[in-house]
Amino acid sequence: MSFDGESFQIPFLRDLRGRKPRLTELKENLPMTRLLLAFVVCCVSSLAVADVKVLPDGRTPADKRLGPPKDLNGYFPLEVPATKEAWAKRADFVRKQVLVSQGLWPMPTKGPLKPVIHGKIERDDFTVERVYFESAPGFFVTGSLFKPKGQKGPFAGVLCPHGHWNNGRFYDAGAAAVRQQIVVGAERFENSGRYPLQARCIQLARMGCVVFHYDMIGNADSTQLSHALVHRYADRRPEMEKPNSWGFYSPQAESRLQSVMGLQTLNSVAALDFMLSLKDIDPNRIGVTGASGGGTQTFILSAIDPRVTAQFPAVMVSTGMQGGCTCENCSLLRVNTGNIELAGLFAPKPLGMVAADDWTKEIMAKGMPELTKLYEMLGAKDNVKATAYLHFPHNYNQPSRAAMYSWFSKHLKLGQPDPIVEGDFQPLSIAELTVFDADHPKPPSGDDFERSLTKTLAADDEKQLAALTPTSPTSFTKFREVVGTGWQVLIGRELPDSKSIEREKIKKEDRGEYFFFGDLLRLKKQQEEVPIVFLHPKKWNKQVVVWVDESGKSGLFNADGSPKYEIKTLLDANFCVASLDVFGTGELVPAGASTPLRNRKVNTNRQFAGFTYGYNHPLFAQRVHDILTLISFVRGDDHGASKVHLVGFGGAGLWVAAAKAIAGPAIDRTAIDTAGFRFASLTEFDDPQFLPGAVKYGDVPALLMLSAGSDMWLSGEKQVPKFIADTWKAAGAGTPPTLFTGEASAKANAAVQWLSK
Repeated sequence: MSFDGESFQIPFLRDLRGRKPRLTELKENLPMTRLLLAFVVCCVSSLAVADVKVLPDGRTPADKRLGPPKDLNGYFPLEVPATKEAWAKRADFVRKQVLVSQGLWPMPTKGPLKPVIHGKIERDDFTVERVYFESAPGFFVTGSLFKPKGQKGPFAGVLCPHGHWNNGRFYDAGAAAVRQQIVVGAERFENSGRYPLQARCIQLARMGCVVFHYDMIGNADSTQLSHALVHRYADRRPEMEKPNSWGFYSPQAESRLQSVMGLQTLNSVAALDFMLSLKDIDPNRIGVTGASGGGTQTFILSAIDPRVTAQFPAVMVSTGMQGGCTCENCSLLRVNTGNIELAGLFAPKPLGMVAADDWTKEIMAKGMPELTKLYEMLGAKDNVKATAYLHFPHNYNQPSRAAMYSWFSKHLKLGQPDPIVEGDFQPLSIAELTVFDADHPKPPSGDDFERSLTKTLAADDEKQLAALTPTSPTSFTKFREVVGTGWQVLIGRELPDSKSIEREKIKKEDRGEYFFFGDLLRLKKQQEEVPIVFLHPKKWNKQVVVWVDESGKSGLFNADGSPKYEIKTLLDANFCVASLDVFGTGELVPAGASTPLRNRKVNTNRQFAGFTYGYNHPLFAQRVHDILTLISFVRGDDHGASKVHLVGFGGAGLWVAAAKAIAGPAIDRTAIDTAGFRFASLTEFDDPQFLPGAVKYGDVPALLMLSAGSDMWLSGEKQVPKFIADTWKAAGAGTPPTLFTGEASAKANAAVQWLSK
């Protein structure tokens, strides 16, 4: 006797799955009431699931993710691909990852810079002007423009982001400190030692460069966002985390990839726009150099903007610490990559570096050999160089600057003979450098400005997304190129090659009408192991249903170990059913972790999501990875499935939607229950469904739209939005998703009936 609701010939009992039995019916059938009560107890208990284990007692998966999450102090080596083609593919993905992480994919709509240049100061062989312009509506880049005097252009242009020096562009080391620097050989002149940031700009101008020295946000004249906010943020601000009014660092900002680092990178792009708008600038000779945090800005801009000719990041590029400030970290940036590779994205163009007795001190043994190998493979071995001055601590002192002068002289074709000796100069005062005065008042700042800025950035995102709504096969291709690439980076993995997946057979049981297989799938390169089960009917129809449950593979079964009704229905129809423990469920839970598992953060007392999600995939993405592993294995299995279908309900429905978007045609039919969820509703970084950037790239509707043209069943939505239906039409194939709007208790069976058609 099976529990299918029809095998019992008791009228009021059959109604359990439809209406409730009437009290009069219970009284009239009193002898059966006890049977009913016992049956109800059985039904309730069947709502629980069996703990289905694949691994023997005492064994846990050898999965890297079970360890603590990676932080900025980890190890970040570069693995050089074997061929130019492999590097080109890898570099293309990492470059897009950088752009997405910065909130710059697609690039924000560029408005007019509206540059203001004023307050020219004359020196014997160079001039300095005060500059400010808009990188976003109402947000200003501020800085100093140094030009050669008495020389004929066109000139090379050099951008100088400064890094974490006190007061930034206004930095003064002080008389006492500089004397010690001179004693140890770090500086030659008192002025260059006290004002090292001015020193490099002035020397480059003397060498024939136009130099724009611009403020890091929160420093000098760039105070629309405070130094404390940009560089010292630690505690969440509830007043800046409202659904329709938020600031940086909030869940709302992270969901849209709005970060102070991304804003700084946008400033760098605008600074390059400004440089190239000037007269007498040779666009084929553009350099960028900065130290420490300025080094980060240097290699990030150089990685994403092809207009840069040569770069020289100082005391930043290493396999060690990746940058400890909130201004040089953001979600997604260094997941499965690091500063060596990020600098290497510039290859084969000239990359010069300098190291010191800090986190860069091992560059010659760790990092430089791999960069050399990469440049040699690309036929440009002379275009990469690192110089290590390990007798100096963290710096951009005179010996380090001299290495940069030589590098730029060669690769920007400045024609200066080595050695290039830095000259003394008359320093500029803060009064001479500051860009704002009575005639040029400071722009708005503070919390209200911050809220308006994030709202402006979000509005531009929404406008661009709306413009991408598909109306034809061509526009659907563009939608997938932009929005699809965004989601690919958020998830961080494509469908793996089935040949890279190892299967360890652990259990096999004959259960009458079907075989039970319990296995372990292993991705060696990623160091991941996923427990899986197959319920394989003896009269298999060559179709596999990958059924994903929030509780893991145990979700296929009742408490007594028998298949749930909907699973048995599939088995009776001769479908093979596969399931798995996605990370954080079943046998794949970190030791000591509470369940259901939430996102774990790195060990820091600063409530900044970028310190965690800048180095680790969020739980949502990790679960999608596991589903992709199982899909790939099923598709590549020797038994040769003719069709593979994918099913997910509740929280698992969103994982399935993302897996389908990545897997594409590897899945034939997809049943998704969204449960009405939207990423925009999340308010906690550790929520298991939290995914940085999901709102920026259209939330759940856009995720579904990426699978337009495929065969899809959908529940959890009140209706299929018109733009989703239109997207299916624009894709040029398939019909819009079949929408189920019945009782929640019936949706699983409805999905099974749809799959069985």
